[in-house]
Amino acid sequence: MNRLPLMLQLIVILFCIMAIPIAILTWYSGEQIVQNSEYAIAESSLAELNANRMLSNNALNHIAQNTVALTSTNIFDRIHSYKNFTELNSNLKHVLEARVVLGELMQLKRRGDGVYSVFFYLSDSDYVVSTDKGITNLEKYEPIDWIQEALVERRGIRGVWYSRELESGVNVISYVLPLNQLSTITNGTIVVNVTEVEFGNYFRSSDASKQEYAIMDSNGTIISHSDKSMLLEKGTDDPFIREIFEHDLLEGYMFRELEGERMLYTWSRTKKSDWINVGVYSVNELMMTTHSLQRNIILLTVFIILIGVILTVFLATWLSKPIRDLVQSLSLRTNLGINGRNELAFLDVAFNKMQEKEEDLQRMLNIRERDSHSLAIHNLLRGEISSHSIEMFAAPCFLLVVVSIDQYRDYVNIHNPETRSYHCYHFTSECNRLFPESVTARCVYQGDGCFVIVLNYEQLEDDEFDSNIHMSLLNIMNKAEELLSHSVTIGVSSPTKKLDLVSARFAEAMEVIKHRMIKGSGGITYWSKKKEHNKKYIYPVNSERRILNFMDNGDLDSIISELGVISNEIRSADYISYDNILFIYHQLVGICIKHLRENNISTTRIFAGRDNIYTSLTLVDTLDEIEKCLVRFFEDIMQYLTKPAVQTNDYGESILSYLDHHYCEEIDFEEMAEDIGISYSYMRRIVYEMTGRSLIEHLNIRRIEKAKQMLVESNLTIAQIASTVGYNNAQSFNRFFRKFEGMTPSNYKQVKS
Repeated sequence: MNRLPLMLQLIVILFCIMAIPIAILTWYSGEQIVQNSEYAIAESSLAELNANRMLSNNALNHIAQNTVALTSTNIFDRIHSYKNFTELNSNLKHVLEARVVLGELMQLKRRGDGVYSVFFYLSDSDYVVSTDKGITNLEKYEPIDWIQEALVERRGIRGVWYSRELESGVNVISYVLPLNQLSTITNGTIVVNVTEVEFGNYFRSSDASKQEYAIMDSNGTIISHSDKSMLLEKGTDDPFIREIFEHDLLEGYMFRELEGERMLYTWSRTKKSDWINVGVYSVNELMMTTHSLQRNIILLTVFIILIGVILTVFLATWLSKPIRDLVQSLSLRTNLGINGRNELAFLDVAFNKMQEKEEDLQRMLNIRERDSHSLAIHNLLRGEISSHSIEMFAAPCFLLVVVSIDQYRDYVNIHNPETRSYHCYHFTSECNRLFPESVTARCVYQGDGCFVIVLNYEQLEDDEFDSNIHMSLLNIMNKAEELLSHSVTIGVSSPTKKLDLVSARFAEAMEVIKHRMIKGSGGITYWSKKKEHNKKYIYPVNSERRILNFMDNGDLDSIISELGVISNEIRSADYISYDNILFIYHQLVGICIKHLRENNISTTRIFAGRDNIYTSLTLVDTLDEIEKCLVRFFEDIMQYLTKPAVQTNDYGESILSYLDHHYCEEIDFEEMAEDIGISYSYMRRIVYEMTGRSLIEHLNIRRIEKAKQMLVESNLTIAQIASTVGYNNAQSFNRFFRKFEGMTPSNYKQVKS
């Protein structure tokens, strides 16, 4: 191909581009269009089934939530003492109380779409309160023996859905919810009956190709079906349905032949109830449209190929002319030694050679210049003078500028390493261009959010020069705000005329940066030598004593006010070092923690899950930030010292009691917290404060204690004990047992034996 003329290549290529793909498409469409159409049907049908499933789940969840909400109102406590129908009707007050309950049940029925009836059965009583027959004797109402069978599948404290047929012949799906003893003193059961017809409406489609739908429970019993004669039958009797039922996937679809017709079966599982929703579609009718589309594509293909043959010759001639002229010109002006090649191959080889040479040269120049400059500056900052640094800084005067990113930890948390690398490169380039032409500026990144700029200039000691430098530094601050979306603080050293003193001036600029602790972030500070640098440390002893007294009295406002007094005292000092400031606040924090421990107050419970206060103080830049950090520190202390302990203890006893009785079950902690009436995070904190352990850790320790007893007193295997105390497999049981006891269960049993 490299030796064929360009025009001939273009004719062949253009014809192939037009004809071959279209011909392949025509052939391929016979196989793929049908398959893709089927997949499109399947995906669309599965999406429709999922949408209908979500609608039905939302409707059922709404009914369940309304029912749970009703149990939390304590409305049933009105009749919990009336155990028989005669007693209930013996007094008008009793009847009125029951009528109030009936009214609430009627409200519950009206709030749920498709609710057929609602009734409440008080445990060990001989009557029911129902929306269909009112307050009636149990013998005159439909049998309720099925409730015990329905509750067999119940897990935790949630209600269960149960499909059944009423005596009237109406098929319903009943929501059975025993009252939760955590929220009421009444023992009883609420039953909400939803008609199967209303439930099935969510799965009826306007698509005429859909044949039927079915919803089955975890046992394979049909809850709802388009053919009502199939209700409460075993859906797994159908081989295709049984195949779906045996799948482990949550959703999916498959194509099967049924009586000579191609059918689509879609299914979707409901996680909580483990119901399976099945939809059955016919795809033969849609394939007729697909075949018609295939014939149209063949006709269009023939027409395009005929047009392409005509255009190919014209385009090949027109497109090849500029390239042939370019190749001729290059052959005359250059000597690349390329022979026996056509026009495209000639240009490809020629441009590749020229581009490689240019890129190699430019890369070498850039790398050498950049690396040599950066290395020379870093060595100079360490006090190492090289010939390259002498050549780079020819002027006699030097000035060191350090640009530090304020609140660097927040900046690192916001931006990923790639973005920070880009910011570093771009900001360094901008700094080199923002100074006057009379000043040579070289910027390097020193690390930890610090950029170092070495300014080299002729001796210009006038106000205009200083003003220009200051204006350039202001431009750098604005550029940092624009590029980094973060403010910066700039420290400027004193000038020097000696190259070997650059490292000392760098130390000055770094020391100046620390002055933002008092002056605040986002400013420009110039080095000025002060005689007071050698003064002794100061410490606000009186403020420390007052803060301890305020803490004992629970007076947070006075503590905050005293912190302001300390910061004002620091600001008013003629000179105070950065180390002295950190010493003041570290000492204050240490004294407060020591005072709490001396008063037998657990600091572990106060500061559990919070950042280390000493680390936080070290990472802040200004006095205002330190003051905010300490305000949060004392707020945590005051909140712990003043919180109501009685309510926490009541909640704690309920939580621990529940865990002691249900530790061997699978517990939904968020649902448990909702039933108790507190948040999940607050429940975790209560358990930690009462036991010194996390919620999960306390549950595992309870299980391990029971397992230790069973290992010694029973002959059960390790796997049986693991299942009994609530672990899904022996591996998890072994891991937790080793964590808390330091040995495996088998070793423990051997030692105790």
